[in-house]
Amino acid sequence: MTQLSPALVELAHRYGVATHYQDWSGAQVAAPESTLVAVLAALGVAAGDDDECRAALAAHDRRYWQRSLPPTIVARSGSSTSFWVHVTHGDPAEVWVRLEDGSARNDLRQLTNDTPPFDLDGRLIGEASFELPADLPLGYHRVHLRAGAFETDAALIVSPARLTLPARLGSRRSWGLATQLYSVRSRQSWGVGDLTDLADLAIWSATRHGAGFILVNPLHAAAPSAPMEPSPYLPTSRRFVNPLYLRPEAVAEFAELRHRGRLRKFRTEVQTRAGRRDLVDRDAAWRAKRAALEAVYRIERTAGRELAYAGYRHREGRSLDDFAVWCALAEKHGNDWRTWPEELHHPGSTAVAAFAAKRADQVDFHRWLQWQLDDQLTRVQAAALGAGMDLGVVHDLAVGVDPGGADAWALQDVLALGVTAGAPPDEFNQLGQDWSQPPWRPDQLVEREYEPFRALVNAVLRHAGGVRIDHIIGLFRLWWIPRGASPTAGTYVRYDHEALIGIVALEAHRSGAVVVGEDLGVVEPWVREYLRDRGVLGTSILWFEQDRDGAGPHGPLPAERWREYCLSAVTTHDLPPTAGYLAGEHVRLRDELSLLTRPASEELADDHAAQSAWLAELRRAGLLPDDGAADPDTDAVVLALHRYLGRTPSKLLSLSLADAVGDLRAQNQPGTSDEYPNWRVPLCGHDGRQRLVEDVFDDAHAAALAEVMHALVDPPDVTPEAAAPVSQRSRLRYVRTAPQPTEAM
Repeated sequence: MTQLSPALVELAHRYGVATHYQDWSGAQVAAPESTLVAVLAALGVAAGDDDECRAALAAHDRRYWQRSLPPTIVARSGSSTSFWVHVTHGDPAEVWVRLEDGSARNDLRQLTNDTPPFDLDGRLIGEASFELPADLPLGYHRVHLRAGAFETDAALIVSPARLTLPARLGSRRSWGLATQLYSVRSRQSWGVGDLTDLADLAIWSATRHGAGFILVNPLHAAAPSAPMEPSPYLPTSRRFVNPLYLRPEAVAEFAELRHRGRLRKFRTEVQTRAGRRDLVDRDAAWRAKRAALEAVYRIERTAGRELAYAGYRHREGRSLDDFAVWCALAEKHGNDWRTWPEELHHPGSTAVAAFAAKRADQVDFHRWLQWQLDDQLTRVQAAALGAGMDLGVVHDLAVGVDPGGADAWALQDVLALGVTAGAPPDEFNQLGQDWSQPPWRPDQLVEREYEPFRALVNAVLRHAGGVRIDHIIGLFRLWWIPRGASPTAGTYVRYDHEALIGIVALEAHRSGAVVVGEDLGVVEPWVREYLRDRGVLGTSILWFEQDRDGAGPHGPLPAERWREYCLSAVTTHDLPPTAGYLAGEHVRLRDELSLLTRPASEELADDHAAQSAWLAELRRAGLLPDDGAADPDTDAVVLALHRYLGRTPSKLLSLSLADAVGDLRAQNQPGTSDEYPNWRVPLCGHDGRQRLVEDVFDDAHAAALAEVMHALVDPPDVTPEAAAPVSQRSRLRYVRTAPQPTEAM
């Protein structure tokens, strides 16, 4: 491999771009020179040869010394934090803090700084260091600098040293239902699950089975015109919500509509079509629902409702306007702004302003939809807490957004549009992953005082008792893939995790929410320790919990050694439900889609050995009868696996609704787009027939598993029946098919 030039290595280091990394197997891998050049270009840095690298290094030095203050200063409560200031060499510097409540703190201490002055175009620039007091209150403040007649200021973010668990939860454990909402429709919803269905699921799981939270897929906005992107993890905006989840009848003005019967007929028709289809049809559901919502929008609102709407628009400001304008533009020009006429490529252009003025009613309709979502989300959380939940709704925050979508258009100056985010190869996804999403530019986040990220976290926590952050490792380092390259040709780019995690902790503290980080995949060991120390819970999926100590083969990690500050579950949406996993669906499907890097027979053999090890662990724990059966009933295994979660110290435990009803098909197969119907699989039972919300409430199988979870966090008095072996108690009934290896071609 070609030796990298020292100038390129230094330039990559300054911008947080990894020139080498450790892969999932522990091997050291060098990033290709072409990858480094492409990634630096996406950061606005030319590095094609040594001359360009040296010029970029000199420009980096100049920018540093031209600054009087860092653009953003991040501190932890209870700790002293130092920062630099730059003034003309020899000039005195006066520094103070203006707190967000308007008061001032002048008790900053100057530290010794022996950095030599820098010659900036004939003017010597000196550097001084100051220390912030440790007792500054939490919040978003400003640091001010005065040097002679010159005055400037910079952002100061003070975050909690450690995020404590919400008071409602206290020291108790809690269990929650995990659901893909679009897949779970009811008799009253319009072909897809909606926010009223979410509230009903929360009430059922809380009042009947003691659930403390309900974990839902990302509800982020999709483009408003067909075809609607099915993946909740590839939204057009993470800042706003998909109006597909609205229940039209729950809008206050719906009661004033004439011809409500006709609209309900539309609902019945789309429900009937949904019942006949094997897959979720978002486009059909949205066509019917949109017609109803447009009719409701035209109803005159009361004076109080108008005031409430005006208050919402004022709170959301320019971000809401940009999103609504993008939606109107997308309806005319398509869902990808990169294909629009060039004069519409930036939200600040005069052509965009003219379009918005001409189509003011259409733009306002999209603003109004977000107001209705805000209202219905507020009611869902209130219903969940009112039903006795500890946390209520735990929302999911996706990693990124569609490169042609609303956020990429509005925030294009803060995103790296020449690369995509993804993941390197790992044990389960051996070809790596390209998520086709533009990542945040770390340098521009700092320049913008992290305001776009702050607004995003604030929005997702507004109606929540918690948030699950998908691929939270991306707040430390993210796998950047040059446009057009394979996922294996990427490299890591580092972010200021102290700032990003600090903002998450501050917003969660103010919301009284718990934060769960999805920390699966290739993770540096210190990252999990850092997250634990900051009070961010990790994620444990039973199938991935392996005991990697010692030189022998890996086996299941004993329950008592699992993490305490963690959300633990048997499965996840990127795997088949447990019954399907036990049948080897995850191997069969990846082989069918050519996602394996070795013969299916080898994968199946390894999977059989891993499952056998788990069966042995369940027997050791006394959760399966030790009767010598090599292939116990699937229902008994599913029950035992969920009971095993109770043996762990994990604070939060999760049950997939798909597991509760005995579903077999995965919602998503990583590494595919059209090859598999990702995010379009309706909730079904073990017999393959669709299950409605009402069916769940009357499903003895779902009730049995929910009661297993309830008993794990609130153990009942032990009775002889409860102490009986699993095989003698009521069972769930699943269909299990033996995995069949696919013949190699």
